[in-house]
Amino acid sequence: MIDRTTDVKAVRTALKRSRVVGLLGPRQCGKTTLAREFVAPDSLNYFDLESPASLARLSEPETALRPLKGLVVIDEIQRCPELFPLLRVLADRQPLPARFLILGSAAPDLLRQSSETLAGRLETLPLEGFRLADLGAAAQDRHWLRGGFPLAYTARSEADSFQWRRQFLQTFLERDIPQLGLGIPAVALRRFWNMVAHYHGQTWNGAELARALAVGESTVRRYLDLMTGVFMFRQLPPWFENLGKRQVKAPKAYVRDSGLLHALLGLTDRQALEHHPKVGASWEGYAVEEVLKALQPDEAYYWATHNGAELDLLLFKNGRRIGVECKRADAPTLTPSMRTARRDLKLDELRVVYPGTMRYPLGEGIEAVPLADCVDAK
Repeated sequence: MIDRTTDVKAVRTALKRSRVVGLLGPRQCGKTTLAREFVAPDSLNYFDLESPASLARLSEPETALRPLKGLVVIDEIQRCPELFPLLRVLADRQPLPARFLILGSAAPDLLRQSSETLAGRLETLPLEGFRLADLGAAAQDRHWLRGGFPLAYTARSEADSFQWRRQFLQTFLERDIPQLGLGIPAVALRRFWNMVAHYHGQTWNGAELARALAVGESTVRRYLDLMTGVFMFRQLPPWFENLGKRQVKAPKAYVRDSGLLHALLGLTDRQALEHHPKVGASWEGYAVEEVLKALQPDEAYYWATHNGAELDLLLFKNGRRIGVECKRADAPTLTPSMRTARRDLKLDELRVVYPGTMRYPLGEGIEAVPLADCVDAK
């Protein structure tokens, strides 16, 4: 069993300071397993809203929830959004007999009731599957290929992992999206998902995607926001300031899980990945996700100018500006773009993250850092 001590500690800390904690992430990422570290599934304090027995117990929700003491877990909360007003009432009791850990597969903007009724009471925590810091440096190649979903990562073979991911994609589009009440045809979303996989790591061009899919630009934007809200895509916003240069002002789009990206691209094993034209973009997206999980910055952007200077990540953390450039190279070297980013953005440090094992300086305030070192260095 993979040790997820970091996630357990984060949930425990959040429960000490907040009345309601939302553990949010995609389906099958391990939320339920993590919640069962706190409350046993056969306890009266555990409700799984995909279980008929739990739904029957909640037929009179106030009668079921009000007498409970200690920690109460409600799994798949998005299936019963009508519980949110009651949770507000129960969370406001003095003294407070129970705290609530709610698990959901949609971001707060899709769970609109939670953001409105639990304002000031709800603390949300993201959970995105296994992170490299959980697994160790030796697992990097396998983790990059298979992604962080537990059943994909731990599958017996590459073929089994690939098949699980393909099945996950189909089930997600055909079952999970309709359960969120989003009436978008699965075929249309699948075509859109495949298109974004081929644009992975590029600046968002809604007009080009709209032409390719024969729909309106507002439609593809709605699809992008939807898939971002269910943790499948990441939109990385641009950073721009008055530098006297023309800067890119459109977001970048990534498929968040590298294993799902490879399934969409039909990459069944490491050899296929190494020979695919998107291998560099795949590594960039993988490194971006792992760095963001590990460093948990206050704000995250990318930066690019129309003259060609760019930076994969501009992070603001504890008042510092940290630049991150992701390079799939055996020994990255200093480039003019790195110097420009360091100077123009007034970076406190610039880390050039790469798949190797040696840490070494490239210039003043610029250092090549193995990804495994970067995700271990908080």
